[in-house]
Amino acid sequence: MDAVLSRHSTRFYTSRPVSKELLDTLLKAAMAAPSAEDERPWHFVVISDRRTREKIATILLYAHVVTNAPAAILVCGDESMQKLPGFWPLDCAAATENILIEAEQLGMGAEWLGLYPIPGRIQAVRNLLKIPEHVTPFALVAVGYPAEKKAPGNRYDESRIHRETWPVAEEGSRQPRNGKNYDTD
Repeated sequence: MDAVLSRHSTRFYTSRPVSKELLDTLLKAAMAAPSAEDERPWHFVVISDRRTREKIATILLYAHVVTNAPAAILVCGDESMQKLPGFWPLDCAAATENILIEAEQLGMGAEWLGLYPIPGRIQAVRNLLKIPEHVTPFALVAVGYPAEKKAPGNRYDESRIHRETWPVAEEGSRQPRNGKNYDTD
């Protein structure tokens, strides 16, 4: 649980490079993720070249973090590998989360930059990295050694937990939001 609870988005990195061995460890973690029918419809593009990361930052809004990080991993879904159509985004999300957790476990930092389901982001990265049409860029993960360490936050929220069924609002009252019933609180 330590890596899960202490993980956070890292936006500032040291200049220390990430070795091929550590990148391979992150990729092994990604490929250990669960996937529907064990189809593993993913591919990964490791981006260590600074010029390529700078190009990505110019074509994607909010992607400047990849210029701060010494490496990035692009997680892609291969629709031609699907046994169960429509499940590849879930599989790629699990793989992406495994990269984030393993990076924390290794004393590194990472940040998930979403591409899917935004067509413009997907196509921009597809064009830049020459990705075939049946493969969809899903997420870009910046990785490196954090320049600062943040204290873990507590995100546990009891109001988001429902036991056995979803609570039913009383007649005439609004459904509670954020744990509060605005008709009575």
